[in-house]
Amino acid sequence: MNRQTAQVDDLRLVALPSAVNCTDLFVRFSLTEWSLPVMFDDATKAARLLVQAVVDTTDARAPGFVTVRLRLSGDCLVVEVEDDQRARVHDAAPQVPGMRTGAVPLEGRGKLVWCEVPLPGGVSADAVRLPHRGDRRSQINEYTQQPEASPGGARHSGEQASPHGALPPWQQQPPGVDPALVDRVLVGLKRQEW
Repeated sequence: MNRQTAQVDDLRLVALPSAVNCTDLFVRFSLTEWSLPVMFDDATKAARLLVQAVVDTTDARAPGFVTVRLRLSGDCLVVEVEDDQRARVHDAAPQVPGMRTGAVPLEGRGKLVWCEVPLPGGVSADAVRLPHRGDRRSQINEYTQQPEASPGGARHSGEQASPHGALPPWQQQPPGVDPALVDRVLVGLKRQEW
């Protein structure tokens, strides 16, 4: 656990049963961003087990928080789960078959459990490339910036409504969230088994 961390991503959740499915989605998303989909099965299994252990010991009437963190370090992916259950600070880490696990008490805050998932053969954390986000224009800026009027009160020639009667961009409503995407996310969160 003391090796140099090449990349890290984390997510804080309420320690309720839905946190397990959210953890699964988070791990899959992060591994996709890091071009490591080959690790889906082992990493999601480890993360789900660690989060489930926290959820199982949480009082559903007063749940705390759980932070799921993925770190690429050395020759492994370290799955860390941090909870705020002070009463269970000295509990042992859940066992994940075939993987090294451990637990570290956090002073006055709960504990951190971790599991090391080996990276695919010959890959080191330094070799995993960062996600690439291409240059994209912000759609929001196109819709919120109103052009300045010229001295005579007329708009610049490129800023008039289209001949088809469409509103110019600064008068249009900004794009909304795709309802189909929201439906897929909600269905995924409600699934009991993956």
